[in-house]
Amino acid sequence: MGVVIQISYFLAAALFILGLKRMSSPVTARDGIVWAGAGMLVATVVTFFWHGMSNYLLMILAIAVGSSVAWISGKRVAMTTMPQMIALYNGMGGGAAAAIAAIELLRGTNGHSGAVMGLAVIGGLIGTVSFSGSLIAFAKLQGLIKRSIVFPMQQPFNLAVLGTAVVIGALLPFQGSGGVLVFVFFALVLTFGVLMTLPIGGADMPVVISLYNALTGLAVGLEGFVLNNAAMIIAGTVVGAAGSLLTQLMARAMNRSIAN
Repeated sequence: MGVVIQISYFLAAALFILGLKRMSSPVTARDGIVWAGAGMLVATVVTFFWHGMSNYLLMILAIAVGSSVAWISGKRVAMTTMPQMIALYNGMGGGAAAAIAAIELLRGTNGHSGAVMGLAVIGGLIGTVSFSGSLIAFAKLQGLIKRSIVFPMQQPFNLAVLGTAVVIGALLPFQGSGGVLVFVFFALVLTFGVLMTLPIGGADMPVVISLYNALTGLAVGLEGFVLNNAAMIIAGTVVGAAGSLLTQLMARAMNRSIAN
């Protein structure tokens, strides 16, 4: 059964890649969405047969709620507000990767090597930044935040918050079990994602969303290593690479640097 599951995950990953390829053209974009959706369906169904899996009722309930919300919102959203929905959905992806990292870090090193826990920390950091940053991007596009928010010494303060989070994150793989440091780590990273996005103007939000999309893909790929899930590794890597390239192209077209 284990071999069948891994083959199915590779099939799902192949469908993701083919779907992403077809979404690169307006002519085949609709088919690309169907292909990628089929890959997600395969990966989801196969997960139910994973060895040691439990809480099936909770999983089915979560899938039903998430699918219903996505279906209703996707049907009702206007094309003019599509960027907001993309920002929101991208944030959910980053948040899901961060949640996986949080659970594994709270469990501690039991069953995982220090290297794997390190990947969980990095994935948690990237996914959390993408989550909180995408929510701020959504709020800006939606008009909930009407101006850029800046304050004196903002960049040094942001770096101090990030640096503190990195130091705490470096300590987490050496903890026997998760504790207060895990919550402090994620609180700091959430704060950094917010602070990083607040000063950026609305005109630059498409580039920001593309950047966070790349970060979400990278976070998913890293958490795939933690869970030993080939589909997450491949799909996350492809999304991260494609998102990074798109971000560079968009920034270049706007005569901006990504750092700017």
